[in-house]
Amino acid sequence: MPESGAISRSVLADMVKDRLLQDILSGRYPPHSRIVETAVARELGTSQAPVREALRGLEALGVVEIAPFRGARVRRPTSRELLEAYAVRTELESLGARLAVPQMTDADLEELEAYGREMQRAAILGDRHAVALADADFHARIIEITRNATLERVWRSLEPFSRTYITLLAPGADAQWTADLHIGILEALRRRDPELVVAALRHHFEAASAKLGESWTDGDAGSGSGIAPAPVRTS
Repeated sequence: MPESGAISRSVLADMVKDRLLQDILSGRYPPHSRIVETAVARELGTSQAPVREALRGLEALGVVEIAPFRGARVRRPTSRELLEAYAVRTELESLGARLAVPQMTDADLEELEAYGREMQRAAILGDRHAVALADADFHARIIEITRNATLERVWRSLEPFSRTYITLLAPGADAQWTADLHIGILEALRRRDPELVVAALRHHFEAASAKLGESWTDGDAGSGSGIAPAPVRTS
C-alpha cells in the first residue's frame, strides 16, 4: 500500500493544480505568462514539490508548457486546437442537453435565466469579464443538471481550450454579441424540448467557431509577452 505521506502529497498537488487552473481561467495568468514555482509555493504556504507536480499535471492537460531552464509558461493554443475543442464540446453539450432537460426543475431554469440576465446586464455595462464568468457558469450549469459525473469530468477537461484563451484573447470579441448568442438556448430551455436545445447549442457553437476562425491567428503563439487585453469571450 502507498504510504500516507505520499497520498497527502498527491492530494496537495491536486489542490494546487486546481488553484492554478482557476487562476489561469480567471486571467490572473494570461497566455505566455510565467508561473514561478517558488512564488506559488510561498503564496500557498507549501513546498515546491506539490507545485512542481501540479505544473506537470497542467502540462499533461496542455495548459502549460515546461522548458528546461525556463520554467513553466501558460500555453496559447493554435486555432486548430481550439476549433477541435469546440467540435468536441458541441457533442458533449448536445448530449448534456438531452440528459439535462428532462431532469430540469423550475429552480434550475430560473438559475439559467439568471445567468442570461447577468450576461445582458454586464454587456450593457461593457463588463466583458462579467459576461465571460456568467457565460461559463451558464454552460457548466447545464452539464451539472445532467447529474452525470463522467460527462462533467470529460467536459471540464476541455475548459482550458473552450474558455481560457477565448476569454482572454479573441480579437474583436463583442460582449453584447456573446450575451445575445445565449438567447436562443434560453428560449429552447423554456420550452423544455431537448432537441430544440440541442439545435440552439449547435447554432451557438457554429457561430462561435466561425467568429473564432475569422479572428484567431497563430502567428504569436509561443511569444513571451505575457500581455493580454481585457477578458472577452466568444462562446
